[in-house]
Amino acid sequence: MKKSLLNVILLSACVMIFGLGCAQKDVKKVGMVIQLKPEYLEKYKEVHADDHPGVRHLLSKYHMKNFNIFLHKLDDGNWYEFGFYEYHGKDFEADMAMLDKEEENIKWLEMCDPMQQPLKGYKSWAVMERVYYNP
Repeated sequence: MKKSLLNVILLSACVMIFGLGCAQKDVKKVGMVIQLKPEYLEKYKEVHADDHPGVRHLLSKYHMKNFNIFLHKLDDGNWYEFGFYEYHGKDFEADMAMLDKEEENIKWLEMCDPMQQPLKGYKSWAVMERVYYNP
């Protein structure tokens, strides 16, 4: 009886501390990079501002959380976007395929894609290798 009570207490603590329980190991973390064409810097910031709705609801619908995009001008004189998100779903490939079919997402990409210059060898965002994680 004492052991099961302890398990309930530990499980409850995990839920309170981590919000989603102890199953955080199933979260897929994705980092990406792409170059931003300098003539679109201000427009890109405008359509990605916190008060611009964009396609945020679609990201949530397809289990993408904690989505961030950072901009930085590197020593080569070019602006780069560094993106990060966490995928909390069960079937990443299926969710991304469904997102790709959403008319609103298609229109969003038609607006944003011309503002970007993929890195050599890529057609869009380059997914980065994660080498460090500190929970």
